[in-house]
Amino acid sequence: MSSEIQRDTIYQGDCLEILKTFPDKSVDLVFADPPYNMQTEGELLRTDGSSFSGVTDKWDKFNSLRDYDAFSIQWLSECRRILKDDGAIWVIGSFQNIFRLGYIMQDLGFWILNDVIWSKPNAVPNFGGTRFQNSHETLIWCSKSKGAKYHFNYKTMKHLNGDKQMKSVWDISICIGTERLKDAEGKKIHSTQKPEQLLYNVILASTQKDDLVLDPFFGTGTTGAVAKRLGRHYVGIEREDDYIKAATRRIQNIQLELSEFTENTLDVKPPRFSIKQLIELGYLSVGQTIYSKDRKHSATICSNGYVQFGETTTSIHKMSAMFLNRTNNNGWDYFWCEYKGEFVTIDSLRYLANEEGGQL
Repeated sequence: MSSEIQRDTIYQGDCLEILKTFPDKSVDLVFADPPYNMQTEGELLRTDGSSFSGVTDKWDKFNSLRDYDAFSIQWLSECRRILKDDGAIWVIGSFQNIFRLGYIMQDLGFWILNDVIWSKPNAVPNFGGTRFQNSHETLIWCSKSKGAKYHFNYKTMKHLNGDKQMKSVWDISICIGTERLKDAEGKKIHSTQKPEQLLYNVILASTQKDDLVLDPFFGTGTTGAVAKRLGRHYVGIEREDDYIKAATRRIQNIQLELSEFTENTLDVKPPRFSIKQLIELGYLSVGQTIYSKDRKHSATICSNGYVQFGETTTSIHKMSAMFLNRTNNNGWDYFWCEYKGEFVTIDSLRYLANEEGGQL
C-alpha cells in the first residue's frame, strides 16, 4: 500500500490492483461508472437495416452474473476503504446492473441517500419496437455508513436549479456534437462517454474546493475534466491506452471556472450571531422595525431577541413563516431593515459583525 495518492493523475492498469495500493480514507468523493454487463448479443440494427454502434466492448463482458457480482464486490469494497468517513460515493448504472450494485452496496455498509434519475431527452430509440425506449439511467448516492456526515451543497444545487429545490430527476442530454470525443476517422472514442453536465451536478453537490475525486473507471476523463473546471482534484484509473491519451488531451485544455460554485460561497455556514447578540453589539435595536423585502409585512424587535406583530411574539423564523402562510421559513433571508441609510437584510448584519470582529 502506498503512502499517498498522486493527485491529478491517471493510473494505468487494472482498477482492482491499483485500488489496493491506495491508502485508507484518502479520497473525498468516488464517482464510478463501472461496466454495465449489458449482455448485448448479435448485431444492433436500426429500422432501416443499418448497423448501430452500441456497447460491445470487451471490458463490458462477463461470463456470468456471479462473476459480475464478485468483481463489483471487490472494487466497491476497496472504494469504501479508501473513502473518508465524511465522504460520499455515486455509482451510475442501467437496468442491467444498477439493482445488483445497490444490493451489494447496502451489504457492504454504504448508506443510500438518494437514487437520482438521469433522464435523457435525446435517448437512442428502441429500434426493434420490442420494448419501451430506454431513456434513463440511475445514479445511487451513498454516504460511507449510516449516520456518517457527508457534504451536500444544498444551496448551490438550489441556485443551479433556478432557486428551486433540486429534484432527483435530472434532464440532461447524452453526449453529442463537439462534446463527444472522436478519433481521426470520426468514430466515438468511448462508447459510454458521460455528459459533463452530469458530472458537474454530482461534483458540485458533494464536494468542496480542493477535494479529491476518485474515478476508478476513468474512460475518456469526464470526471477529471469537470473536477479541474470546478477547482477540485481528481485521480483516475484506466486500462485502455487510447482512453488515457484522449482524457489527457481533454483535461489539459480545461480552464478553472471562477465562480461562487467553485468557491462554495453559497453553502458557507453563516456567522453564529443571534438577534439578541446583534442588539447587544449595536447592529439592531430594541423597538426597531424590520420588514419583508417588499415592505408589505413588518415586525418589531423585542429585548429578548424575538419579534412582535400584533399580539404575536415569536422568533424571526416563525414570524416570517406566519406571514408566508408556511409551516417554517428562514427569517434571516426574509427580514430586511434600515442600517446606516441602507435597506439591507438582517442576515447581512451577521456577516458585517463577523468582519468587524464583533465580540460580546
